[in-house]
Amino acid sequence: MPTVGQPAPDFKLASTEGRDISLSEFKGKKNVVLAFYPLDFSPVCSVQIPEYDQNADAFEEVDTVVLGISRDSVFAHKAWQENLGMSKVALLADMKGEAASKYGVYLPDKGITGRAIFVVDKKGILRHAHVEEKLQDRRLAQEVIELVKSLG
Repeated sequence: MPTVGQPAPDFKLASTEGRDISLSEFKGKKNVVLAFYPLDFSPVCSVQIPEYDQNADAFEEVDTVVLGISRDSVFAHKAWQENLGMSKVALLADMKGEAASKYGVYLPDKGITGRAIFVVDKKGILRHAHVEEKLQDRRLAQEVIELVKSLG
């Protein structure tokens, strides 16, 4: 897992926005919340990520973009977005677990990503890292917004 206070590992992944998204494109522009989650259409993920999507305006107020990242394909992500009425949080396809591995949250024995939140500031520095011990646990949107506000 990367060290808080150090540069966050960069990655480039296909997204539901129809383009590849890299972490580095936000440097100097936005704070970034990386929301790693196990699978589209799973019970906890189907509450957590839609809640972040519903709070996209509140994230924007603190100059922050949320990127949802799992091993699912862009096609699965788009179907899940449509099914749950999500439209504001970009979902990134980490099908080989490359980004999740850089952040120490890939679970190769299960073939999925663990549930974790990483907050990266506008300078590209990792400011917060939280990995859930249990996959059914999650951080609420308001908790994550408060983490971003604490960056100052």
